[in-house]
Amino acid sequence: MTTTDTLADAFQRVQQIVRRTVDGASEAVLTFRADDEANTVAWLVWHLTRVQDGHVSELAAVDELWVDGGWHDRFGLPFDAAATGYGQSSSEVAQVRGVSPDDLIGYHDAVCARTLDYVATLDDDDFGRIVDTSWTPPVTLAARLVSVISDDLQHAGQASFVRGVAERAGA
Repeated sequence: MTTTDTLADAFQRVQQIVRRTVDGASEAVLTFRADDEANTVAWLVWHLTRVQDGHVSELAAVDELWVDGGWHDRFGLPFDAAATGYGQSSSEVAQVRGVSPDDLIGYHDAVCARTLDYVATLDDDDFGRIVDTSWTPPVTLAARLVSVISDDLQHAGQASFVRGVAERAGA
Protein backbone atom coordinates (compact mmCIF):
# COMPACT_ATOMS: atom_id res chain seq x y z
CA MET A 1 0.00 0.00 0.00
CA THR A 2 1.36 3.41 -0.97
CA THR A 3 1.08 6.72 0.87
CA THR A 4 -1.54 7.89 -1.62
CA ASP A 5 -3.50 4.66 -1.11
CA THR A 6 -3.46 5.26 2.64
CA LEU A 7 -4.65 8.85 2.26
CA ALA A 8 -7.38 7.81 -0.18
CA ASP A 9 -8.53 5.14 2.28
CA ALA A 10 -8.72 7.72 5.08
CA PHE A 11 -10.76 10.18 3.01
CA GLN A 12 -13.10 7.37 1.93
CA ARG A 13 -13.61 6.40 5.57
CA VAL A 14 -14.73 9.96 6.30
CA GLN A 15 -17.10 9.70 3.34
CA GLN A 16 -18.56 6.45 4.66
CA ILE A 17 -19.22 8.02 8.08
CA VAL A 18 -20.82 11.09 6.48
CA ARG A 19 -23.06 8.98 4.28
CA ARG A 20 -24.10 6.67 7.13
CA THR A 21 -24.77 9.62 9.43
CA VAL A 22 -26.75 11.78 7.01
CA ASP A 23 -28.59 9.26 4.84
CA GLY A 24 -32.29 9.24 5.65
CA ALA A 25 -32.00 11.81 8.44
CA SER A 26 -35.02 14.04 8.96
CA GLU A 27 -34.75 17.82 9.20
CA ALA A 28 -35.37 17.44 12.94
CA VAL A 29 -32.39 15.10 13.26
CA LEU A 30 -30.15 17.24 11.03
CA THR A 31 -30.87 20.37 13.10
CA PHE A 32 -31.12 18.80 16.57
CA ARG A 33 -29.08 20.55 19.24
CA ALA A 34 -28.26 18.81 22.51
CA ASP A 35 -28.17 22.29 24.08
CA ASP A 36 -28.27 25.89 22.87
CA GLU A 37 -24.57 25.95 22.09
CA ALA A 38 -24.23 22.50 20.48
CA ASN A 39 -23.41 21.87 16.85
CA THR A 40 -25.92 20.12 14.61
CA VAL A 41 -25.39 17.21 12.23
CA ALA A 42 -26.08 19.53 9.28
CA TRP A 43 -23.58 22.14 10.45
CA LEU A 44 -20.88 19.58 11.28
CA VAL A 45 -21.12 17.87 7.89
CA TRP A 46 -21.31 21.20 6.02
CA HIS A 47 -18.31 22.51 7.97
CA LEU A 48 -16.09 19.44 7.58
CA THR A 49 -16.84 19.37 3.86
CA ARG A 50 -16.19 23.10 3.45
CA VAL A 51 -12.83 22.75 5.21
CA GLN A 52 -11.82 19.80 3.02
CA ASP A 53 -13.02 21.61 -0.11
CA GLY A 54 -11.07 24.74 0.81
CA HIS A 55 -7.81 23.06 1.68
CA VAL A 56 -7.75 20.54 -1.15
CA SER A 57 -8.80 23.16 -3.72
CA GLU A 58 -5.98 25.40 -2.56
CA LEU A 59 -3.47 22.54 -2.74
CA ALA A 60 -4.68 21.53 -6.22
CA ALA A 61 -4.84 25.18 -7.37
CA VAL A 62 -8.48 24.92 -8.46
CA ASP A 63 -11.66 26.77 -7.50
CA GLU A 64 -13.66 25.41 -4.58
CA LEU A 65 -16.60 23.24 -5.49
CA TRP A 66 -18.70 25.17 -2.95
CA VAL A 67 -19.02 28.04 -5.42
CA ASP A 68 -17.69 26.60 -8.69
CA GLY A 69 -19.90 23.50 -8.38
CA GLY A 70 -23.00 25.52 -7.46
CA TRP A 71 -23.32 24.16 -3.92
CA HIS A 72 -23.34 27.61 -2.30
CA ASP A 73 -26.43 28.55 -4.29
CA ARG A 74 -28.03 25.14 -3.83
CA PHE A 75 -27.66 25.20 -0.03
CA GLY A 76 -28.92 28.79 0.19
CA LEU A 77 -27.20 29.50 3.50
CA PRO A 78 -27.08 33.11 4.71
CA PHE A 79 -23.26 33.17 4.79
CA ASP A 80 -20.65 34.70 2.57
CA ALA A 81 -19.43 32.21 -0.04
CA ALA A 82 -16.02 32.14 1.67
CA ALA A 83 -17.46 30.98 5.01
CA THR A 84 -16.29 27.56 6.18
CA GLY A 85 -17.83 27.52 9.64
CA TYR A 86 -14.56 28.29 11.38
CA GLY A 87 -15.25 30.67 14.26
CA GLN A 88 -18.99 30.78 13.69
CA SER A 89 -21.28 31.63 16.57
CA SER A 90 -23.98 29.43 18.00
CA SER A 91 -26.62 31.48 16.19
CA GLU A 92 -24.80 30.94 12.90
CA VAL A 93 -24.68 27.19 13.55
CA ALA A 94 -28.47 27.29 13.91
CA GLN A 95 -28.77 28.88 10.44
CA VAL A 96 -27.62 25.69 8.71
CA ARG A 97 -31.08 24.32 8.12
CA GLY A 98 -33.33 23.40 5.24
CA VAL A 99 -30.51 21.46 3.59
CA SER A 100 -31.50 18.01 2.41
CA PRO A 101 -29.56 14.87 3.26
CA ASP A 102 -29.07 14.40 -0.50
CA ASP A 103 -27.42 17.80 -0.82
CA LEU A 104 -25.18 17.26 2.22
CA ILE A 105 -24.10 13.88 0.84
CA GLY A 106 -23.88 15.18 -2.73
CA TYR A 107 -21.56 18.03 -1.79
CA HIS A 108 -19.42 15.75 0.36
CA ASP A 109 -19.25 13.11 -2.40
CA ALA A 110 -18.18 15.74 -4.95
CA VAL A 111 -15.46 17.06 -2.63
CA CYS A 112 -14.32 13.53 -1.80
CA ALA A 113 -14.10 12.64 -5.50
CA ARG A 114 -12.01 15.74 -6.18
CA THR A 115 -9.83 14.94 -3.18
CA LEU A 116 -9.23 11.38 -4.37
CA ASP A 117 -8.40 12.63 -7.87
CA TYR A 118 -5.89 15.09 -6.39
CA VAL A 119 -4.30 12.57 -4.03
CA ALA A 120 -3.88 10.15 -6.96
CA THR A 121 -1.61 12.70 -8.69
CA LEU A 122 0.86 12.76 -5.79
CA ASP A 123 4.01 10.77 -5.24
CA ASP A 124 6.16 10.44 -2.16
CA ASP A 125 8.43 13.32 -3.19
CA ASP A 126 5.46 15.72 -3.06
CA PHE A 127 4.64 15.20 0.61
CA GLY A 128 7.58 17.20 1.98
CA ARG A 129 6.66 20.31 -0.05
CA ILE A 130 5.92 23.35 2.11
CA VAL A 131 2.35 24.56 1.52
CA ASP A 132 1.96 27.12 4.33
CA THR A 133 4.71 29.27 5.81
CA SER A 134 2.47 31.07 8.31
CA TRP A 135 3.12 28.38 10.93
CA THR A 136 6.28 27.43 12.82
CA PRO A 137 7.41 25.03 11.61
CA PRO A 138 6.04 25.57 8.10
CA VAL A 139 3.30 23.13 7.05
CA THR A 140 4.11 20.39 4.57
CA LEU A 141 1.67 18.90 2.12
CA ALA A 142 1.65 15.69 4.19
CA ALA A 143 0.87 17.56 7.40
CA ARG A 144 -1.93 19.54 5.73
CA LEU A 145 -3.63 16.43 4.36
CA VAL A 146 -3.33 14.60 7.69
CA SER A 147 -4.74 17.70 9.42
CA VAL A 148 -7.77 17.72 7.10
CA ILE A 149 -8.33 14.00 7.69
CA SER A 150 -8.04 14.45 11.46
CA ASP A 151 -10.47 17.38 11.49
CA ASP A 152 -12.90 15.53 9.20
CA LEU A 153 -12.86 12.36 11.29
CA GLN A 154 -13.47 14.27 14.50
CA HIS A 155 -16.42 16.19 13.05
CA ALA A 156 -17.85 13.13 11.30
CA GLY A 157 -17.73 11.26 14.61
CA GLN A 158 -19.39 14.17 16.38
CA ALA A 159 -22.14 14.25 13.74
CA SER A 160 -22.70 10.51 14.12
CA PHE A 161 -22.95 10.90 17.89
CA VAL A 162 -25.39 13.84 17.57
CA ARG A 163 -27.59 11.80 15.23
CA GLY A 164 -27.74 9.03 17.81
CA VAL A 165 -28.63 11.47 20.60
CA ALA A 166 -31.24 13.15 18.38
CA GLU A 167 -32.92 9.87 17.53
CA ARG A 168 -32.94 8.77 21.18
CA ALA A 169 -34.51 12.13 22.07
CA GLY A 170 -37.27 11.50 19.53
CA ALA A 171 -36.21 14.14 17.00
